[in-house]
Amino acid sequence: MQINEKTALITGASRGIGRAIALELAEQGMTKLILVARDRSRLAIVAEEIESIHPQIEVVKLAIDLTDTVNVHIAIAQAWRDHGPIDLLVNCAGVAHQTPFLQSQPSQFEAEISLNLVGMFTITRLVAKRMASQKCGVIVNVSSLMGKVAVPTMSTYSATKFAIIGFTQALRRELAPYNIRAIALLPTLTDTDMIRDFQLFRWVMPMTAEQVAKALVSGLEKDSAEILVGWQSHLAVLCQRYAPWLFEKILNFASPPLQEA
Repeated sequence: MQINEKTALITGASRGIGRAIALELAEQGMTKLILVARDRSRLAIVAEEIESIHPQIEVVKLAIDLTDTVNVHIAIAQAWRDHGPIDLLVNCAGVAHQTPFLQSQPSQFEAEISLNLVGMFTITRLVAKRMASQKCGVIVNVSSLMGKVAVPTMSTYSATKFAIIGFTQALRRELAPYNIRAIALLPTLTDTDMIRDFQLFRWVMPMTAEQVAKALVSGLEKDSAEILVGWQSHLAVLCQRYAPWLFEKILNFASPPLQEA
C-alpha cells in the first residue's frame, strides 16, 4: 500500500500504539487522519502534536466509545460523508487485565470482549461495507504476540487476541474479491500506559510504541498478511511450533508468580 495521499482512521489513537501509528502515518505522508478514542482531551493533544509537525495534514477528531454501537454508526456515516472515503482502517483500541484466572472477575472479561472484539467488529463492518463499494481498502487489526502464544495471568486477554487473528484471516479471504486487504499486527509486550502496572515476564524486553508503528508501515509496504513485530516474537512462535516442551519450560520460568486462589 502506498501511504501518501491517503486517508486513515485509527482507533485508540489517544495514547500508546495508536498514537504512535498516527504520528508515523503522518510522517510517511498520509493526507488525512481520523483519530478515534474516548478521551476527547487526549485526542486533542495528539491532534495538536501532529498538526504542529505536519501542518499540511488534515486531522479529524472523533471522541466516541466503540462499545456504544449507535454512536459508532452515526460517527462513521458522518465521517465518510464529511471527509471522504477511508483508505486505511487501523483497529488499535483495546484493554487488558492481568489477573490469574481463578481470581479474575466477569467484569474484566466483559470489558475486554466489549472493546477488543465487539467494538472492533462494529467499526470494521461499517467501514468494510463502504470500502467494498469503492473496491479498495486496507484493514489492520492489532492483535498481539499473545494471539499466537497464550501466557499465564493473561488468559482472557489472550482469548480476545486469538479471536482477532481468526477474524482477520476470515476477512482476508472474504474481502479479497472487493480488493480489500486484511492484516493482523502482532506486537510483543510494548511499553505503554496499559502495561505500566503489570508484572513483567522475565527475559522479555518491552518494545516501544514507535517501533511497532514503524513495523506496521514496513508491513504495509510489503503487502504482508501478518506483521509479527520484534525478534522475541519470532523466536517465541518458532519455539512453540518446533520445541513445545522447551517453550513450556521457558514460559513457566518467565511468567509472573501465580497467587493461590
